Amino acid sequence: MQLVVAPSRLAGEVEIPGSKSHTIRAVVLASLASGTSRIVAPLDSSDTRAALDAARLFGAEVSAGEEWIVTGTAGRPVLPVDVVDVGNSGTTLRIFLGVAALCDGWTFFTGDEQTKRRPLQPLIDAYRLLGAEGFCARGNGCAPAALRGRITGGRTEIRAVTSQFLSSLLVSAPLAERDTEIRVLQLNEAPYVEMTLAWLEGLGVVWERRGWERFSVRGGQGYRAFERRIPGDFSSATFFLCAAAATGSELLVRGLDTADVQGDRAVVGMLAEMGAKVEPVPGGLRIRGGDLRGAEFDLNATPDALPALAAAACFASGETRLRNVPQARLKETDRIAVMARELAKMGADVEELQDGLVIRGRPLRGARVSGHGDHRVVMALAVAGLAAEGETVVDTAEAVRVTFPTFVDLMRRCGASMELAAPGARGEGGR
Repeated sequence: MQLVVAPSRLAGEVEIPGSKSHTIRAVVLASLASGTSRIVAPLDSSDTRAALDAARLFGAEVSAGEEWIVTGTAGRPVLPVDVVDVGNSGTTLRIFLGVAALCDGWTFFTGDEQTKRRPLQPLIDAYRLLGAEGFCARGNGCAPAALRGRITGGRTEIRAVTSQFLSSLLVSAPLAERDTEIRVLQLNEAPYVEMTLAWLEGLGVVWERRGWERFSVRGGQGYRAFERRIPGDFSSATFFLCAAAATGSELLVRGLDTADVQGDRAVVGMLAEMGAKVEPVPGGLRIRGGDLRGAEFDLNATPDALPALAAAACFASGETRLRNVPQARLKETDRIAVMARELAKMGADVEELQDGLVIRGRPLRGARVSGHGDHRVVMALAVAGLAAEGETVVDTAEAVRVTFPTFVDLMRRCGASMELAAPGARGEGGR
């Protein structure tokens, strides 16, 4: 599918759907809990559905209506009778690898072509030190992969180029027989680990840490059932916030908990530093765009914000530097290279760094660009198209279903000129 975008100003308000990161954590923890959990206002997307499917394969009972009801396995997941196919969800792959580490026998994992390029070997190696066996079938450190439990606890170490590695270990460790000590040699995206720790603490799990370098988790614990409302996703909200900032629009963004641990809430402060006017309101934020100015941001904790911020930076005066985010190259695509290449097609003055981007603001013109099948790249290029001169056409737009299937509909309700269409034809807008 193609996403056809024309210059637009946004107005009104938008309700941001639930957090993908919170939803997947809720699903995996509910699947391991004793009793029945109720997940209220979950994000319903292909990534979160992949987590639900994985939970079923590991023995949880799942009912997915308006609310998701999950009856867990009391810390004893069953060995899946089939390969666990996570689709495009790297989070599901890594965290459910930890569930497999609790099973007696081999579990096999696969995913789509993007997922098969994302690193996995360091996590398998970390589980080996805790008593598991595992391998990557192609010998390239990526899925397809297999893991055999059951972990017993002990000492391990991890170089967490993605926070998902450490989150996986933290989720599985309480259910090991013995205590687990995790030495962290490197950590990117710390706020996502904070999110995992907040979930564990809320469910009564006992753990200790020394900074970000060492974690100790008591073995022989369990997860209790819970009821939890999923807050709106700051990662998804970023596209609306950046669109309002870039187009000089005023927009009310609802459904956000500004006290939540989501790392991408930092984008609010970044846009304010660039000159947008942002004020908290009950249940969300009001943003007014205007004359943006360049700034320098360390995105190590917020790598998912890079595509949208790069788009907004094109419309800021002066130079913007997005740095210290090398892990952006390890996402669904190499987002540093892809954003540099596609924004340049629209006339952007953009320089690719090893760990980020330098963007010097100047007007953009509409162009035919590729989303490379990456949901965040597609949405970021759409943001750029809203503020560019002329029409922008973004291919592989179907990728938005991964985390934000209602993106186009919600943008259109705010006044955006956007429609999904088959290649070579104009379709029915927003569907």
